[in-house]
Amino acid sequence: MLSIGDFAARAGVSTSALRYYESLELIHSERTGGNQRRYRRAELRRVAFIRAAQSIGLSLDEIKASLDRLPEGRIPDRADWRRLSTEWSRRIEERIAHLRNLQEELDGCIGCGCLSISRCAIYNLSDKVAEEGAGPRLGFQAE
Repeated sequence: MLSIGDFAARAGVSTSALRYYESLELIHSERTGGNQRRYRRAELRRVAFIRAAQSIGLSLDEIKASLDRLPEGRIPDRADWRRLSTEWSRRIEERIAHLRNLQEELDGCIGCGCLSISRCAIYNLSDKVAEEGAGPRLGFQAE
């Protein structure tokens, strides 16, 4: 069992991140008689799993949904990672396509230099409401 400070040092994350992960039920600790957190070493694998999933752009909600599919309290193993990473491959491909598109738009923007909020493909990508004119268009409607 590791204290929160030792666990954070081993996991390479801050203690506040660990507390946050625990509040989201991504990781689990046990409490001592003095109400101090103690982590099993196996939880290090869950933190590594979380960090790897975040690095490919998954939200903590998506990571939690993946972890929740494991039997209660089980630490992800190699087979789990293989199965989930296959599912996440589509997400990675989408990110790559988005970044390529952004790069193409950025190259065009450098050439025109407009940086116009109303016309710029980067700042105003797919803004349909702008076609209705300036000012607020969505929200509370008086009856």
